[in-house]
Amino acid sequence: MSDSSLSPDNNVRCTINALNSGDNNFAASLDRLIAWEGVSDSDVEATVVAILGQVKRDGDRALVALTNRFDRRQVEGIGQLMVDRGQLQHAFESIDAETRWALEAAAERIRDYHSHQLQSSWQYQDADGTTLGQQITPLDRVGIYVPGGKASYPSSVLMNAIPARVAGVSELIMMVPAPDGELSPMVLAAAAIAGVDRVFCIGGAQAIAALAYGTESVPKVDKIVGPGNIYVATAKRMVFGLVGLDMVAGPSEILVVCDGKTDPDWIAMDLFSQAEHDEDAQAILIAWDANYIDAVHQSMSRLLPEMERREIIRQSLERRGALIKVRDENDALDIINRIAPEHLELSVADPEAWLPKIRHAGAIFMGRHTAEALGDYCAGPNHVLPTSATARFSSPLGVYDFQKRSSLIFCSERGASELGKVASVLGRGESLTAHARSAEYRIRD
Repeated sequence: MSDSSLSPDNNVRCTINALNSGDNNFAASLDRLIAWEGVSDSDVEATVVAILGQVKRDGDRALVALTNRFDRRQVEGIGQLMVDRGQLQHAFESIDAETRWALEAAAERIRDYHSHQLQSSWQYQDADGTTLGQQITPLDRVGIYVPGGKASYPSSVLMNAIPARVAGVSELIMMVPAPDGELSPMVLAAAAIAGVDRVFCIGGAQAIAALAYGTESVPKVDKIVGPGNIYVATAKRMVFGLVGLDMVAGPSEILVVCDGKTDPDWIAMDLFSQAEHDEDAQAILIAWDANYIDAVHQSMSRLLPEMERREIIRQSLERRGALIKVRDENDALDIINRIAPEHLELSVADPEAWLPKIRHAGAIFMGRHTAEALGDYCAGPNHVLPTSATARFSSPLGVYDFQKRSSLIFCSERGASELGKVASVLGRGESLTAHARSAEYRIRD
C-alpha cells in the first residue's frame, strides 16, 4: 500500500504493508511479517541473570535497591512497597461511580464465564472392583504480574485474578510497578474487586524473582501469571520449573477478515485497537475486495491523527501491520491457520460457517458488531491469549490453569492380582525386577 499523507498540518503518516496472496513471493513475505523473535539478546539475559541472583541472595534488600534504581523511587524499606487491603478498599471507594460500575460489571461477566470452566473430581469402578479416578485441587498461592509502564491495566488484574479465585486458589499476590511512585487507582480498585490478598509495588525481573524464590516479605508462589516487557518475559523463562507459568506472551496481535460489507471506519479502529498497545503489536486485515482494502486504508489515514497514541500506532502499522488481498474465502482460511492469531475477527455475513475450518486462534470474535475490544474488557472470556502462533498448541488462560489433577488408583484384591500379572511381564521386560516383584506379591494363586 502506498504511503498516505495526512493533512499538511499533521506530521503523522499512515504507512502499512500491502501483500497479495497471488504473488509468487507471498509466502516468504508473510513469514517475514509475522516472524517474532521473542528470545532475549545477550545483554537482556545477562541483566536478568544478575537481577535474579541478587534477589535470591539479598531478598527484600535487593527488591528495595532494584526498585529505587529502575522505577526511580527513593524508598528505604520493603514496607513502603506494600499496599494493604485497606488501601485497596480506599482506592475502590475513591474512584468515580461510573468507573466503579464498569469494573464491577466486567468482573461479574468474567466471573460468570469462568465459572463454567470449573472441573470436578471423578471416579469409576472396574468390573474387578478397582476404583480409578482423578482428584481436582486448586493451587495454593499464585503470583499475578500487572504491567505498569506505558499504560495501566486494571483489566489485566480482573482477567488473571478472577479465574484463580473461581478455581479456589487460597492466596493471590500481585506485583505492579509504580514508576516515580505513580500507581493507578483503577488497578488497585480492580485488585479489591477481584479479591487480591497482597500487593507489592515492584516490577520487572525483580518482581518475578521475588515470586519465584520468595523473600522475607514476599511469599514464594506456585505459579506466575500475567504479561510484561522483555525483562519480565526473560525472567519468567528462567524461573520456569521452579514455578509454573501461564505463558510467555509476545506482542499483541489482531487478524481481521472482512467480506467488504463492514463500515471501513470500524475495521480501521479495530486494527488501531491492537496497534496502540506498543510499537511491536501486529494488526492485519484480510479481504478479497481490493476497493474495500483501499477504503479501509483511507479510513486509517483519516482517523490516525485523532488517536491519542497515534505515534505508537503509526510505528506498529509500519513495522508489522498489513493489508492482505486474497483470492477468496478459502485463501483467507489458509492464512488464518498459518498465522494462528491471538485475536481473530470474522467480520463476515455468516461467521458460524467459518468455524469448522478454523483450527488455530486464541479468541474468535464473530460478526460485524463484535469488536475485539469488548473481549479485552468485559465480554467474559479471558483476554490472556496465546501469541506468536502459539495458538497452534496453547489455549486462553482459564480456571483450568489454576487447578491441578491427581490420579486416583484403589485396587481391590482381585484387581491387584489381575493388574499384577500385566505389570510383572512389563517390569521384567524392562529389567526392573523390583517393579515386577512388587506387583507379583499381590498376585493370588
